[in-house]
Amino acid sequence: MNGNPTPSPAMVRKVVIASVLGNAFEWFDFAIYGLFAVLIAKLFFPGGNDFASMLLTLATFGVGFAVRPLGGVLLGLYGDRVGRKKALSMTIVLMSIGTGMIGLLPTYAAIGIAAPILMVLARLIQGFSVGGEFSGATTMLVEFAPANRRGFYGSFQMCSQALAFSLGALVAYLLTVNLAPHDLESWGWRLPFLLGILIGPVGWLIRSTVDESPEFLAYASEVRRGKIKPVNTPLRTVFRDYPRAVLGSIGMSVVGTVSAYVFVFFLPIFAKKQLGMSAADVNLSTFIGTAIILVFCPLAGYLSDRFGRKAVLLPAIVAYGIASYVLFRQLVEVPTFGSLLAVQIGVSCLMSFFWGPTPIVLTEVFPVSVRSTGAAVTYNLAVLIFGGLAPFVNTWLVHVSGSNLAPIYYVQASVVIGIIGVLVLPSAARRTVPGFAT
Repeated sequence: MNGNPTPSPAMVRKVVIASVLGNAFEWFDFAIYGLFAVLIAKLFFPGGNDFASMLLTLATFGVGFAVRPLGGVLLGLYGDRVGRKKALSMTIVLMSIGTGMIGLLPTYAAIGIAAPILMVLARLIQGFSVGGEFSGATTMLVEFAPANRRGFYGSFQMCSQALAFSLGALVAYLLTVNLAPHDLESWGWRLPFLLGILIGPVGWLIRSTVDESPEFLAYASEVRRGKIKPVNTPLRTVFRDYPRAVLGSIGMSVVGTVSAYVFVFFLPIFAKKQLGMSAADVNLSTFIGTAIILVFCPLAGYLSDRFGRKAVLLPAIVAYGIASYVLFRQLVEVPTFGSLLAVQIGVSCLMSFFWGPTPIVLTEVFPVSVRSTGAAVTYNLAVLIFGGLAPFVNTWLVHVSGSNLAPIYYVQASVVIGIIGVLVLPSAARRTVPGFAT
């Protein structure tokens, strides 16, 4: 949209910091549930055997994803109607409530069946919140970014997720090596969740001090002056007018979300429970792998600005598909800290190059009037169907097939869907959006 007010460099830096830190706070809260899933299974979902208990825990992990599309759509609509800033402030408060609940909940031994019920409620609040976080934070970053550097700025959305996963793994590692097993089980695991109570007001203060997106302000101004008509049904408009953008975005999101929830969330559980590796080794390797993503995502975003989105995405997804198969197979055959670290490092390097450009692609294929809604619904549908239940599905697949290689076939299916998604993305965006190329 022409005539947008140009934000000052200081405000752009402030928006990047507010988006990255706020988003990292949210994802840290969401990630630590997966990192402490083994303990949560024991304390809140005691069953007839360890397998049943773990499945219940992972199903509850997936419950948070069931409401993510709802949270994404409602908060996306809210962001498209009243502004990106207000929507982002709301998400971080909701996340702190859900995470604080988990940290304070009595266990099954103390209150019986009420414990898992309240855990499910807390996960629903977390899921609703994080459903609107991705689209809100990404849209804010992209709409403040210089036109020729939107891929670079958008990649900081994924940096913030990697930062959250990395910090979560580091906290889990430090607690595991510094606390006796009894202390970790009785109170130590609660500490990172209780931290979430403080994150809410801090994150809200950070985000309340930034300006509204200049693109959204320009759009709202033209609506008020009657130059353009407002979009009264953004959700219907997204599916009716942008079908290729929807399909391509979902396909791209599938490979990204499966990579996250298999290699960041499921793999640590798999390595501890199925391969018998120590929690300390698993948490340390997860920290290293996610730190690598944090470093390489901005490079991937920069390269997508220079050479085009698809030129970076396609080779990265193909290479990731090959490397993940080879390295995961090696881990299953020789389950050592070295082979686990090889998976985390090798896969994380390649994941970075399709994680980095994903946020900008999911937003630039939609106009400002429905951008937040479009990004929210496509991303969260993919996460609901393929991501949130990935730990549950893969744990079940390993159990029923008797093969520890079962998870890698789930990954390969996502690679095929991701490649199709990138190819489907509308090339017409190249004519109107800088940096988008076939």
